Order: sequence, then C-alpha cells, then structure tokens
Amino acid sequence: MIEFRLTKALHTAAGPRTLDVALSLMPGELLALSGPSGAGKTTLLRMLAGLTRPDSGFLRVGGQLWYDHASRQWLPPQRRPLGVVFQDYALFPNMTVRENLAFAADGQAGAKQRVDELLELLELTELAARRPAALSGGQQQRVALARALARRPRLLLLDEPLSALDLPTRLRLQQALGEVHRQYQLTTVLISHDPAEIARLATRVVELDLGQVRSVGPPTALAAPATVVGKVLAVLPGGRLLVRLPGGAELEVSGTAGVGQEVALTVEVARVL
Repeated sequence: MIEFRLTKALHTAAGPRTLDVALSLMPGELLALSGPSGAGKTTLLRMLAGLTRPDSGFLRVGGQLWYDHASRQWLPPQRRPLGVVFQDYALFPNMTVRENLAFAADGQAGAKQRVDELLELLELTELAARRPAALSGGQQQRVALARALARRPRLLLLDEPLSALDLPTRLRLQQALGEVHRQYQLTTVLISHDPAEIARLATRVVELDLGQVRSVGPPTALAAPATVVGKVLAVLPGGRLLVRLPGGAELEVSGTAGVGQEVALTVEVARVL
C-alpha cells in the first residue's frame, strides 16, 4: 500500500493556494488525477517522485518511509524504485532504443532478458537499433514507457504521456498501457485531462482544483464519442468495410461505401481495466 499526505505552497491564477492531498493507493491500482491547469496535479506527481520537496507531510510506500517532515526523513529520487514518464519523454538522444532501456535496467538481475521482454511487449524490437530522432512521437512514447518499466518500479508516474498523439495512436497506446499495468501488476498514478482515457484506464479518479481534492471515486461515465474521418481500403463480405483511420490504424465497420471514399466514424471508448 502507498499512503501519503503532502502539502506544498502553490502560486495560481487565483492567488496563493496550498496543495494538500491525503490518499491511500492499493497495490495494482491505477489512480487518475484530473482537474484544470494549475490545480496542482504535476506538483503532486513531482513530490511523489522526489523531484519537488513538500512543505510538510509524509509518504510511505509498502511500509518504507520515503519522506517524513516530522522526522526529517527524505529518500532521494534516484533511490526511489519508481518510473516516471513526462510529456517530453526525456529520452537520451545519443543512445539507441535498446541502450535507453539497458541504462535504466543496469545493475538488475536479468537486465538483458527484461530489456528484450519489454522491447517485444511494446512492439519495439524492430526499432531497437534506432535513436530517438528517427522515431515518431508514438514510438518515442513507447520507448519512454518501456524505459520507465525497465527499472522494475514500485510506483509508475505518468504526466499526460499521450496528450500530444493523434486519436488512433492514442487508443493503441492506451491499450498497451492497460496491458502493461496488468501484466506487471503496477501501482500507477496517471495525470489526464481526457475523460475517455480516464474511463478506459483508471480504477479510481481524483479531481483536484486549486490544490484541494474536490472528489474521489470510480470513473462513472465515458466522454462524448469522438468523430474521425477514415478512408475505405476494401469492401468486405457481409456489408463490412475495412477503414484506415488518421495515423494508420485500421478497423472493420458496417456500412456502404466504395474503395477510396472517406467515411465519418464515431469512436466509442470501452473500459479495459
């Protein structure tokens, strides 16, 4: 179990505020943080990671104190068994995909086997010899996630990691993230502004506003369906069409249209956890 109460002074558009959050996370939980910009979501994530020092409070992970203001305990970020993925991915540009993962796994038993396993799991094996500059945004995101997992984290922290991606890529990586979360039995904190993403992935959602917790509970509704325009690749038996979505994803749908025609599709997001 992960338990914490953390406070930090915030400077918001509405004036000075105090971020004050107390939560408990069960092993294997995927907790989503939602709320407007300036609510304190990224600050909270940085405090959990040890990149920002809280003003007061405590953080206990599996019985080990990572931070305690009263006793002045502080576990530096490099000693915390966690993985962090920010929006900019922060990959080492002079290293290949495999080398990025190997660096994170260095010193662990079975490091090479784990790197190979993560490359396969996140469909990166064919990209292992490339450097980040030769990868698309979606590919870089998968590398960043694989590198975070290579550390065998007790806690995985994700700061809007999919926000810059197109819808088909985003849906594929949400599916991959759900599979990784289950397979590695992770405890994860995800910042997201996307209600559909939260409904698809999270077991619980915390809404923050101006540093305060406004609500805590399970995702109860999906976002409004998204409409995308795809191109018909083939007409299949049984009144089915093979359609390519923006970004390259392909799916079968019911409908009537000719090859090469564009069709508008409503994409609904179902829960995977």
